[in-house]
Amino acid sequence: MNTGVRATASSVFGLAVLGLLLFLPAGTLNYWQAWAFIATTLVATILPTVYIGRTNPAALERRMHAGPKAETRVVQKVVMVSAFTALIAMLVFSAYDHRMNWSSVPGWVSVFGDALVAIGLGIAMLVIVQNAYAAATVTVESGQTLVSSGVYKYVRHPMYVGNFIMMIGIPLSLGSYWGLLFVIPGQAVIVFRILDEEKLLTEQLPGYREYTQHVRYRLLPYVW
Repeated sequence: MNTGVRATASSVFGLAVLGLLLFLPAGTLNYWQAWAFIATTLVATILPTVYIGRTNPAALERRMHAGPKAETRVVQKVVMVSAFTALIAMLVFSAYDHRMNWSSVPGWVSVFGDALVAIGLGIAMLVIVQNAYAAATVTVESGQTLVSSGVYKYVRHPMYVGNFIMMIGIPLSLGSYWGLLFVIPGQAVIVFRILDEEKLLTEQLPGYREYTQHVRYRLLPYVW
């Protein structure tokens, strides 16, 4: 089974799990916001995955090697467990919010949330296209070279920019304002991951120290 097919199968399995995380706490299948969110995630994930699998299977292979077990640094194992916990909590709580009707979110806000999710996933996919070494783990591979063009001209960690945008979009797309509370711990985990990752890149990736002097911002231009 080639990389593209395996990645697509993995995405389909992930979407099935996503459905359980949403519809069980919501207590109903009559939850159009969840269906729209799943459809958005499906389109924004599978189509680019198939494209990358056909054009650069090595980059896709790196992205598939992910999760706490794939990390080689203990601190990053803890970070990934925390990140997954925050994401799952956000999904489940947002769906439960829908069940309890704690938030009154207009339909257009949920659609806007779907747009943010699509934009966030799109940025992440664009990063993989522009940087074949954009792995899902914090590591520097043999022969890896510095990428400073494309989206890397604006921030040092564009992949996490996509994650941040998506994190804001998820609760809104699911019709929950209270779910936005989980953006705070989720973003704190990303910041911690970035700081540790930059230590490794500065030590092991040639030219990265000079790159940080040229591109000053890690995540948000003119902020940080």
